[in-house]
Order: sequence, then C-alpha cells, then structure tokens
Amino acid sequence: MTDSSKALLVVNTRHAAAIDVATQVSQALRDASVHVIIAQDDADAGFTPVGGTVVPADEHAGDGCDVAVVLGGDGTILRAAERVRAAGVPLIGVNLGHVGFLAEAEREDLDFVVAALVARRWQVEERMALEIIVTSGDEEIGRTWALNEVSIEKLARQRMIDLVIAVDDRPLSRWGCDGVVVATPTGSTAYAFSAGGPVIWPQVAALCVVPLSAHALFARPLVISPKSVVTIELQPDSDAVLWADGRRTFEVSGPVRIEARQHERPVRLARLVDAPFTDRLVAKFALPVDGWRG
Repeated sequence: MTDSSKALLVVNTRHAAAIDVATQVSQALRDASVHVIIAQDDADAGFTPVGGTVVPADEHAGDGCDVAVVLGGDGTILRAAERVRAAGVPLIGVNLGHVGFLAEAEREDLDFVVAALVARRWQVEERMALEIIVTSGDEEIGRTWALNEVSIEKLARQRMIDLVIAVDDRPLSRWGCDGVVVATPTGSTAYAFSAGGPVIWPQVAALCVVPLSAHALFARPLVISPKSVVTIELQPDSDAVLWADGRRTFEVSGPVRIEARQHERPVRLARLVDAPFTDRLVAKFALPVDGWRG
C-alpha cells in the first residue's frame, strides 16, 4: 500500500481475543504506513487503535479506504458490509468465530493476511445482493438490502402466517407457513441451508426461495433466475417480522407486498487465495472425503 493507504478495521468487540488480534493488526498496518479507520460503534465498545481515526458508524464508514479488514465471524462480516455499503470497499475476513463461511482466513494466517494487505495482493470477488421493497397499497413503507437473505417470519409463535408467492408477477402458490426465506448464492449456506435449501455455488447467478414449515403440497425450495422478481403478498390478519441478514428488521402486517430482486450494487469480497468453493465447503462443514482417489 502507499503512504496514503487506509484500511477500515471492523472487530467483534464482544470477545477479548478479537480485540487483542485487532491491536496486533492495527500496529502492523501502522508500521507499514497504512492509516487505520474504525467506526464509532467499535470505539464505544472499547477498541481504539493508537493513531487510528474514528468515523461515524454508518454506510459511509469505509469511504476513502482501500480495504476493510474484519476480525470476527460471519456476523461481523455482515456488519462490515453495512459499513462499506456506500463506497463498495472490498472486505477481507479473518475468522475468529465458529464456521466463518464468508471469511478468507483463519487466525493462524494473520501474518500472511497482513503481508498480503500491505502488498495489495488480493483479488476482488463480487457477490450478489438483494434489494427488498415493502409496499402497502401504493405506498412504499420500507426498503433495505441483504447479502445473505431476507426472511419473513411469523410474529406470534402460536399462529402461522398466510401468504401468496409470485415470480415475475405471476402467482405461484399460497402457503400457510412459519415464513419464507429468499436467499442469494452467498446466503444459500446460511439460514436457507438450515431450512433445507440447496447449496448454490457463488459462480451460479440465481435466487433461492425456501418456505419455512409450509402446510402445502407444493412447498419445496425453488431456484430461479437472478433477473426474476420474487413477490410475497402477506394476507390480511397475518403479522410477521422481516429480517435482512438477521440484522435489519421491521414488523409488517397484511395486507402488504414484499418484493425481492437482485440489487444493482454487489458486495465485494477480497480473496487472497484462488481456492475452489468445493474446498471451502469441505473445510467449513468438515465434510467427510476419505476414500477420494482423484
């Protein structure tokens, strides 16, 4: 990096180990003449690197940065994606959590990561994001985005919600259900996977729709075109909560219309190693591959 290089550091401040690692990383970057930026929420939680600059914790936190370094698990990476949303800064995650599916490296790779950052040795991989629009009648009442998924889930445990799902303005089915998930390929290994959806390789451009405990004959996961628009019409007397990436949320009551489509602005991940997705899948899920002779 050059003398004017900047890196946003996003840390899972709930874990002391992450703060210790962040201190090491910020010192190594500063020694390499990389200016470290942190958002106000991390500073409020107790991490402020020596010589670092604190900026507001919003989607402009990454403005002017070359890269965002994320120390934590997938939840921290999703928070970092919010911080760099406006500038489209690439994210590189160092997993300090459990699975860390979005992370590029593990804690033991820290020296390699810092050296690669200083030398600007990374490739940018663009990941599809979702745009979600909620309308009531002709009025837009909500708009958000998601890297992994949007879920619409029942608000009351004892009551299902009633919805009609459509693809490209053509009705497909009506479900009495606990909810529905619309996921990107990136999100296919997250909530959608836990709900029984398929794993979609990141190179495959597609949207995935997964019903949650639907009482219907036709209630299987759907893989549809990335150009399609998924519409969920929440019927009267159905109360639900909408979650985007498990982070941004608001309650909705039928009748409302929720549209999910591919966002024009992707999320950019920094990759240091050109590893096949299959290898990542095997490593992160500890899949048994004994006996392979290839």
